[in-house]
Amino acid sequence: MSPTPDANSQKLLPDGQSATVDTDVVQTSAPSRQLSELPKDELENLAEEFGLDAHAYQSRQHLVAAIHERRQLIASMDREAMLDVVKWGRRPVTANATREQLAVEIVRIKSMRFGGLSQAGLKVLGYLRGVDVHDTDDVPLLIRRLKRKEGFFTRLNRKRRSLIGSAVSRILGEADTAAYQFLPGQGEDPPDPASAPGRSASIKEEIEEAGLFGGITSRIKRSADQYLNQKLDEIEARIDRKLDEIDRRLADWRDKEVANRIRILKITLWASVIVAALSLIYSYINVYFVRR
Repeated sequence: MSPTPDANSQKLLPDGQSATVDTDVVQTSAPSRQLSELPKDELENLAEEFGLDAHAYQSRQHLVAAIHERRQLIASMDREAMLDVVKWGRRPVTANATREQLAVEIVRIKSMRFGGLSQAGLKVLGYLRGVDVHDTDDVPLLIRRLKRKEGFFTRLNRKRRSLIGSAVSRILGEADTAAYQFLPGQGEDPPDPASAPGRSASIKEEIEEAGLFGGITSRIKRSADQYLNQKLDEIEARIDRKLDEIDRRLADWRDKEVANRIRILKITLWASVIVAALSLIYSYINVYFVRR
């Protein structure tokens, strides 16, 4: 379905409910080239980014139609619910990211721990994971359908990774992680970590979601990022102190220079007054006493 030229257009979600979609969102999310013109590998990568199995479609035309429908579905989703899923999954995005950028990050979330996720967020997650979602579904039903969507071997591997994560967490010890915060956008200051909502991800959850090496790599990368950010803050503080010291010294030098110039002006003024007084006295003596 192509967007109408109206300011808003009606889209149908998989459960039959209608949602208002801004046409400029759909237009800005459209690729620079038509989907049918993309090479096969790019088309398959795009489908995987949107949570579609590229090998499940019989022909290229079916895949193009599925990607187009998925993009329309993403454009009709509630952006606040998508942000809830991103914060729940702790994906690194900016707060002003587009719906398609949020959808790509949501697809990369493999966690099956749904604690703290809202009903609207569960619906968004269900849509992108190919779950049959209806408007009347409550939270337990949505969680049950999401877990049922997971295959037997996938669940078995997740349990295995969970056991490995439990062993690693007991060896390393659980450490409190920083609360989730959005990445700063261009020209924006980083958000205050104290005011950023979110949950704390343990090493067990990271290994369960990304595997042993992936979870440990993610923890090491985050620790390295925190260390680098700390060192950068220290360097910035030192530079600020040096700049403050330079400003203070320049201010002292400027005050001394102004005081010296004022002193020179005072001396020049008094010298001019004295010379004028002597000249006046000499003229008076010369007129009234010498010429007589």
